[in-house]
Amino acid sequence: MDNGGMTPATPDELRQPPSDAAIFDRIVAAVMEQKLAGGAKLPEAALCEAFDCSRSQIRRVLVVLAERGVVTLHPNRGAFVAKPSAEEAHDVFEARRAVERSIVLAAASRIDADALTELRANARAGGVAEASGDRSESIMLSGQYNVRLAEVAGNAVLTRFLEDLVTRTSLIIGLYGSRSARSCSEDEHDALVDALARHDGRGAAAMMEHHLKHIESALDIHDAAQAPVDVRRLFGGG
Repeated sequence: MDNGGMTPATPDELRQPPSDAAIFDRIVAAVMEQKLAGGAKLPEAALCEAFDCSRSQIRRVLVVLAERGVVTLHPNRGAFVAKPSAEEAHDVFEARRAVERSIVLAAASRIDADALTELRANARAGGVAEASGDRSESIMLSGQYNVRLAEVAGNAVLTRFLEDLVTRTSLIIGLYGSRSARSCSEDEHDALVDALARHDGRGAAAMMEHHLKHIESALDIHDAAQAPVDVRRLFGGG
């Protein structure tokens, strides 16, 4: 086929950089899988090389990560994985308990069969992820479960607020949760769905509070020395 005398593009030239969302997800997953500890430095140049993208794109992603509480940005020092203290972690869970009580009470009166089916499917998928040792997938599905409940409750402001809290909670669980313990119980999620199916708002709210306290009690928040991480090696290769 005549290409007008132009040299065909090489595979490297045809390769497109990953999207902002893909880079965001991979960094968050690395934290969830405890490949990046709290306080780990995320050098822009190394991230650019690892993801084969521009510095401006990495900076956009880091800003979003900072807005979601996953990283902290220090002027003249760069980006670091956030390192919540025990007090900060407690405050996040306390906020979630307050917000999700209101969400569950509202959801119990509005939930329909389709939403119940979605939540049960999420719980099944979370159980599979836990059983297979896919920590980041398990934590992500647990967060999606709670956000879906907020959507059912029908308050867009609370949903947006909870999305932010879920991201912060996921970071805390990823950093300080035991890899040998379940990060979220499929049975507890199922019991909560059963209460919602009965439109038992008070019972569901009590289950949610117990569930969140259970997760918080399993955390081991501590200060640990952070060994340098080669982010080129960690994220390189696609």
